[in-house]
Amino acid sequence: MNTKHVTDRTERKKLKRTARKKAAPKPKRATTVARGSLKKKVSIISKGQRKR
Repeated sequence: MNTKHVTDRTERKKLKRTARKKAAPKPKRATTVARGSLKKKVSIISKGQRKR
């Protein structure tokens, strides 16, 4: 939801809350999918000496 045009903080919060209530609920993650599957994968860094 784009609320950049609203300057009043409380008004913006109210708009966001109503939009959140109207939005369809997010589907639950399937049991076959790993929990961190959407996480960004970190390449294995070299062990031993510190980088910084």
